[in-house]
Amino acid sequence: MNAEEALAAAIRAAAIASAGVRAVLGDPARVYDDPPPDVIFPYLTIGRVESKPSDASGVDAIEHAITLHCWSRYGGRAEALRVIGALRDVLHNVSLTVEGRRLVFLFAQFSDVFRSGDGRTTHGVLRLKALTEPA
Repeated sequence: MNAEEALAAAIRAAAIASAGVRAVLGDPARVYDDPPPDVIFPYLTIGRVESKPSDASGVDAIEHAITLHCWSRYGGRAEALRVIGALRDVLHNVSLTVEGRRLVFLFAQFSDVFRSGDGRTTHGVLRLKALTEPA
């Protein structure tokens, strides 16, 4: 498994295992790479996964930026804000097991919650930054 796939899998596993995330996204938590056509709201998708080499540590380190997307049709921002908050609680400054890599850090860089272009859906975004190096 490559570094990007391993980190995304670790983030997904941590989100699904969190009681706080399950409280807002259902049990089992609705976390998808590609949501089904009959998806139930609210749900989370793992969006953009960016990476670039980092020579700062003198090893094969990789800087990652992973964007999580929350989708809600609750009416207003409250539900999306709760989802983003639950995700930040479980993913900010945590130590995760990443297959084949050592997670140096993981933190929530920013969040944004706004009305989607369809006028019905509220979209929440949480951007995570991470650094991994070989295990």
